[in-house]
Amino acid sequence: MKYILLLLFIPVCGVYAQSTEYAKKKAEKLAVKSPFEKIIDRELPATIVYENEYVIGFVPLGGQAPVHYLIVPKKRIPTVNEVTEDDIVMLGHMFLAAREIAREYGVDETGYRLAINNNEDSGQSVFHIHMHLLGGMKTGPMVDQTWRNERRGKNEEENE
Repeated sequence: MKYILLLLFIPVCGVYAQSTEYAKKKAEKLAVKSPFEKIIDRELPATIVYENEYVIGFVPLGGQAPVHYLIVPKKRIPTVNEVTEDDIVMLGHMFLAAREIAREYGVDETGYRLAINNNEDSGQSVFHIHMHLLGGMKTGPMVDQTWRNERRGKNEEENE
């Protein structure tokens, strides 16, 4: 009986995993210095807009909004899944940096979005956690609304 309940429970909970291709690319990238570590070490050029003992803020290569900066901890942590209690101060400094950058670039009052992508489904491609500060325009919904709209349509059909 215990086995039957377990089997019934698995689909309800959902089991998700990274694709083999993504896991391979991730492992390859983790085996070498991240581009952000190279920026921190001044091995790659970047327009740095903020820096302290814990974090660095700079202009990304491909801007996605009129105001777009990356805020990166100086300690490499591949994903949010590897954050520990020892990282609390550093994470706090990421938010303090965001506040200062938003003020300096005039979006603190109009609004801005802070985003951290984590692993495959979010589109994380650099395995060194980083925060995007996006502003200077209305940013719209956080994700494509297809899933929500499909669910909404399904629920409406069920109520008819």
